[in-house]
Amino acid sequence: MTGATPTRPTAVGYVQLSTADPAGWRSTGTAWAGLAGLAGRRADELADGAAALRTGWSGRAAGSAGARLTGLRTELTALVPAAVEVDQVLAGFSARLAAARARLSSAVALAAATGVLIDRSGRVRPDPARVPPERAAATVTPVATGLRDALDLAGAADREAAGRLGQLSRDAAAGWVVPPPPGRPAPHTDPARVRQWWTGLSTAQRRWLVLHEPELVGRLDGVPAADRDQANRSLLGIRREELRARWERLLARVPRGPAEVAGLRAVDAALTGLDALATRLDATGSPRAYLLGLDVGGEGRTVVALGDPDRATGVVTYVPGMTAGLDDATGELGRAARVLSRCADLAPGQETSAVLWLDYDAPDFLHEAARDGQARDAGEALHRFQEGLRATHDGPPARQTVLGHSYGSLVVGTAARDHGLAADALVFVGSPGVGVGHASELGVPPEQVWASTAPDDVIRLTRPPDELARQAVLGASPVGTVLDWLAGSDDERWFGRDPAEPGFGGRTFPSGRYGHTGYWDPANPALDGMARVVLGR
Repeated sequence: MTGATPTRPTAVGYVQLSTADPAGWRSTGTAWAGLAGLAGRRADELADGAAALRTGWSGRAAGSAGARLTGLRTELTALVPAAVEVDQVLAGFSARLAAARARLSSAVALAAATGVLIDRSGRVRPDPARVPPERAAATVTPVATGLRDALDLAGAADREAAGRLGQLSRDAAAGWVVPPPPGRPAPHTDPARVRQWWTGLSTAQRRWLVLHEPELVGRLDGVPAADRDQANRSLLGIRREELRARWERLLARVPRGPAEVAGLRAVDAALTGLDALATRLDATGSPRAYLLGLDVGGEGRTVVALGDPDRATGVVTYVPGMTAGLDDATGELGRAARVLSRCADLAPGQETSAVLWLDYDAPDFLHEAARDGQARDAGEALHRFQEGLRATHDGPPARQTVLGHSYGSLVVGTAARDHGLAADALVFVGSPGVGVGHASELGVPPEQVWASTAPDDVIRLTRPPDELARQAVLGASPVGTVLDWLAGSDDERWFGRDPAEPGFGGRTFPSGRYGHTGYWDPANPALDGMARVVLGR
C-alpha cells in the first residue's frame, strides 16, 4: 500500500451503520412485547365471556359459539410467545448493532488520532499532511481492520435477525404448534441431556411446550434462555393472580392471628417485588431482561439475565446474600446491571450478560446466616445452572464468572467445593468465608479466584465460632483486650479463611470505604475490579 492507494470499501455501508439507531429497534421489539400482553389480556377476557355465556345459554348454537370462542382464545394465547420472540430477536439485533457502532466509533477515533481519512463509502487513506508515505500502511491498516470488524458484525446481525423473523413467519403459515412425542426430562436432569432433547425437537414442538407446559420449560437448565424467557413470562401473570388469591384468602380470615398477619405481610412483599420485576421486564431500555426462573412460594425466588447469556462473550452470575428475596429482586438486579454497565464502559464493542441468580433460600436473620445449611442446600442448583449456561451457549464458549456477595459468597464457594462450577473465574466480595481454607480447593485456577473486602466492611468483625467464645470469656480482662487486638490481625472468618487475605492463595482487587453493601457504588474501585474479572482483564 502507498499513500495514494485507498483500501477497498467493505460490503456493508459505512454511512448506514454510522446513522443506525439501535434504540429504535429496541423500542420496536418492546412494542411487540406489549402486543403479547394485550393478547394475553384479550384471551382472558374471552375465557371470562365464554364462562358467562355457559351459565345462561345452551343448545347447538351455544356449543358452536363456545367452540369458536375457545378457538379464538387458543389463537390469542399462541400469539403471546411469538410476540415475545420477536422482541427477543429485535433486542438481540439492537445489542449487536450497538456493539458494532461502538467498534465503528473506536475505529473513527483511531483514524482521527493517527491521521487517517475515511470517506462516505468507508474507504480509508492516510492524510498526506500528517502521515509520511513510509508510515502509510502501518497507520491505515488498524483503522481499516476496525472498520471491517464493525461492519461485518453489523452485517451478520442483520442477516441473522432477518432469517429468524422470516422463519417465524413461515412457521406461522405452515403450522404454528405441534405436540411433541411423549417423554419429558425430570427437573434435575443433566443440562447437557436436556439440551440434546430440546435440540432434537422441531421448532413447532418446542413452541407447543412453551405454550402448554411453561412450568417445565421455564425451570429446565439446558433449555436456551430465549425459550425459558418466553415460558416464564407467560407464567408471570398466572403467578400474580395466585398471589392475589392468597392475599384475599388471608384477608378474609377474621380474627387474624400472628400467622395470618405474617402471611399477609409476606404476600404483600412478594406482590410488590413481582410488580417491580414485571415493570423491569417491560422496560424499553437496554439491555433486555430474560426471565429464566420464577417461584412465588415462600419468600420467592427468581433468575433474571440482563442481555442474552447464550450470545454473550462474557457472562457473570451474581449470587446475593442475606435477606435477598423476591421483594427486592430488582434492587439486586440493579447491582448486576452496574457491573454490566462498567463492562460496557471498559469494552464497548463486547457483548456481556449479567445474571441475578436468586434461586435459593437466603438467610433472613443472623442466627440463620451463622450456619452453612442454606448454602449447602443451594449448591447443586447453582452447579446445574452454570452447567446449563455452558450447554446452551451459541458459538465459542463464553467466559463465565460467578460472583458472590456476603452469604452469597459462601453459596458460591460451597457449590464449587462440593459440586464444581462451570466457571472460568470466581469473585467474592464482603465475604464471611467461602467454606474452604485455600483457593486451590475451589476447582478453578487460584489465579482466577478474586476477592475484595472494604476497609470499613462490618464483615471484618466476624470470627470463627470458637474464637468468639474465647473472646466472650476473656473480654472483660486486660489480657482479653490484647487478645481482641490479636484476633483482629488474623485472616480467619466465620466460614474459613478470608478470601481477600494473601494466605488464601487467590488474587484481590481494592475497594474504597463504602461498607458492606457499597461494592457496586459507581465511585468504588471495586466495581472496576469486578468488571475487569468478567472481561478477563
